[in-house]
Order: sequence, then structure tokens, then C-alpha cells
Amino acid sequence: MWERLRRFSRLQAAERGIFLRAAVTLPLISVSLRMRGFGATQGSLQKLLPSSKQITMDSRKYAELAARMVRAAVHHGVGHPSCLEESLVLWWLLGRRGIASQLRIGIKKESAKFEAHAWVELGGAALNEPETPHQHYAAFEGEIAAVSPEQR
Repeated sequence: MWERLRRFSRLQAAERGIFLRAAVTLPLISVSLRMRGFGATQGSLQKLLPSSKQITMDSRKYAELAARMVRAAVHHGVGHPSCLEESLVLWWLLGRRGIASQLRIGIKKESAKFEAHAWVELGGAALNEPETPHQHYAAFEGEIAAVSPEQR
């Protein structure tokens, strides 16, 4: 535990802020998905997005930092969030900064079993995928949840 606190204290203020927002938001989204479903959860998150752009860092740099901090919150936070929960948090954090991103959901069939996976794309590149597992899924056509400043 002390090592985790030391690592957290070595983070820059922006990193700590993103980590804490993600750590608090992950369990809330998890509960909302279970109680209200995807559509209502995503709709509520959409309503909480600001109407104006508030970018303080380069969009790509912030997006990569947010993806790292959300991943850290998944590994060191409460519970065991799914890829959908992780992706919704990242998508929402980016939207709060006015960064246009897409929540993607894909499926694949192995043997007689269907599997689903969620990830966030920025400019066509997956943000919260350290490698390329999302490429093994057939993504639904169209955007499941997109945030762009022009849409608000």
C-alpha cells in the first residue's frame, strides 16, 4: 500500500486529477450500467459534458495521458471494471475536454461463443488498447457514442 501511495505522490498534478476522476467515475458507471443499462448511462454522461471547449493541453497528449490514468485506475481502483466501463470513463473524460473521440464496440465469434469488446478511438486509432486486440473484433458500423464539439 505504501508503495502505491509513493507512486501516486510522484505523479504530476494533472495526472493525479485524471486518475482520481477515473477512480471515482468507474464504480459509478459500473452501477449505472447494471441498474439503468448502456443507453441511459451513456445519455447521462453526454448531458454532463460542457458546451464549450476547454482544452488546456494538446488534445493528443491529453488523450494519451487520460488513457494511461484510466488504465491505472482500472488496475488500482475498486472492483474489476469491464472494457465497456473503462472505455465509457475515457470517452467521457475526453469529452469533458472537448476532445472528439468515438466509443467503439465490436464482437467476435470463437467456437460457439460470442465475445464483445469496447475501446475508444481518437482519429481512427485505439487509445485504451496497449496492443491490438480490438482488431480481432468486428466493430459495429457507425459510432456508438461520439463526442465532437460540433455536435453539442
